[in-house]
Amino acid sequence: MSEGAPTVDPSGSAVEPLSVATSPTVRLVDPPIPEQPAAEELSAADVTAGPTPAPITSPDVESEPIVVISPWSIPAPPGEHVELSFNLAKINGQGEDADPILHVARDTGLVAVFDGMGGAGGTEYQTPEGPRTGAYLGARAARDAVDRSVLQLLPAVNDTITGQLHDTIEAALRTRLAELPAQRSMLRSRLLRALPTTMALGAIGRSGDGDGHWNCLVVWAGDSRVYLLQPGAGVSQLTTDDIRDHGDAMENLRQDSLISNAMSADTAFVLNQRQVELTAPFLLIAATDGCFGYLPSPMHFESLLLSTLQNSSDPAMWSAQLQAQITTITGDDASMAVLGIGADHGQFQSLFADRTAALESRWITPLDSLDTQVNELEQELETLRRHRTNQVAELWAAYRLDYEQYLDTQTPGKGDS
Repeated sequence: MSEGAPTVDPSGSAVEPLSVATSPTVRLVDPPIPEQPAAEELSAADVTAGPTPAPITSPDVESEPIVVISPWSIPAPPGEHVELSFNLAKINGQGEDADPILHVARDTGLVAVFDGMGGAGGTEYQTPEGPRTGAYLGARAARDAVDRSVLQLLPAVNDTITGQLHDTIEAALRTRLAELPAQRSMLRSRLLRALPTTMALGAIGRSGDGDGHWNCLVVWAGDSRVYLLQPGAGVSQLTTDDIRDHGDAMENLRQDSLISNAMSADTAFVLNQRQVELTAPFLLIAATDGCFGYLPSPMHFESLLLSTLQNSSDPAMWSAQLQAQITTITGDDASMAVLGIGADHGQFQSLFADRTAALESRWITPLDSLDTQVNELEQELETLRRHRTNQVAELWAAYRLDYEQYLDTQTPGKGDS
């Protein structure tokens, strides 16, 4: 979110006051996906009976150590995934979005973004790197805590991860706050928070059926989002914004609602979660509001993703085009992580070619045409207003000679002597 003043930036995102203590740490938005059935056990016919080996008792013989291979050490096959991420700061070196998290392996993947809240976290702290806002520090503390811990929790994609993440993030934020010099704000506001930040995280694990099915766990707090983009279906928002006014995505573009839940070091917060079953190929996207909050409609966000995909030759060029377009429209820091599963860049272009054309003809062109007409009419109206102001002045100058012929214009307000 946008940089805050030393205390609070009124234009930044505000946080609805939260009660401390009794709220749960995890909110289950949807029922969990049932776990996949375990593989069938071997029948007796499949096992060759034999004598039970005697235990090794000799002190000279040591058992072989058990080697545990991390699922993250098995790379994703070439040509079966696409990845890109970026972090755009409005002020170089002062951006309050942390760098996104993006990891991918053969059977698991992760995207996550963190948006420090510049209004609620505008208090400045002195650090060895110079003055930094609480929003800046909070986003990075949460990001580092998640990056350290979540790789140990995956690829198991289940609701127990969310509770562990909550406790890890909460402890990291409180520890980071304790390391900072105490600050006294000149402004007393219930909207102030210590190291406040949003989070939107999407974790995927390959299903055991080997049929291109993936389990997806989405975890979030605040108004950063995780999206799913599927061929033929377009973009779907997987997170529900934590805001006081529960409007839809279009309404949220027109009004700046208070955030009702965000992570911080001094206030209780909830991590929401949702589980979704996915079928490859798909794109999983985590983004802060600087990427989508300044566009005319949710359809334009999908168009931004797909048009830049179609006009790029590889993920690096796709990322560069996304950054260039977002920079021209956003009024905030912006960060995004994109993970595509089941196809390479060229294949995703082919898979989304029809959708890109349909999106343009059915939604984008009509909306942009109306916006053009509205802008032209507004310009005409502004021209007419200026013309009216000038015309009124000319007509009044001609009229006032007779109108004021008996008035003493040199000494207004004085009566005749």
